Amino acid sequence: METLNSRVRIVWFAGVLTTTAFVGAVLFAVRRFVFDIAVWLPLALAVVIFVFGGIYTIFKYRVWRFEIRDDDLYLERGVFTRVTTVVPFVRVQHVDTQRGPIERLVGLGSVVVYTAGSRGADVTIPGLTPERASDLQRRLRNLAIESEYEDAV
Repeated sequence: METLNSRVRIVWFAGVLTTTAFVGAVLFAVRRFVFDIAVWLPLALAVVIFVFGGIYTIFKYRVWRFEIRDDDLYLERGVFTRVTTVVPFVRVQHVDTQRGPIERLVGLGSVVVYTAGSRGADVTIPGLTPERASDLQRRLRNLAIESEYEDAV
């Protein structure tokens, strides 16, 4: 099974920092304008969010795995709830690569696999180098095309 690039932890940790800053700002505003609570309480809560978010990021990276098998894409992920996803190539509609601003900053990208089926039936593989993301996109596209012809026979 293939793991993600270790720099994906930076991307995920940036999300933790953003959440911590937002929650901290909201709590300070609430403290200032709504409730008269001690100054240390919003700060302590922000620190707790920051620490647990960092720990969550470490465990999330340790669990995330994927593999391209003969007939499908297999993914394992999830810290509290383990999620195993199997995407048969015959169900693949199209495959995209994407690179958000933080991903571009650290030199990473993601592959998004859109599948036939219910709403929100797409799978994202984060933490890939741009070259690996392009290779994976091309390979998944080709395997989907091949399986389409095999399924028709």
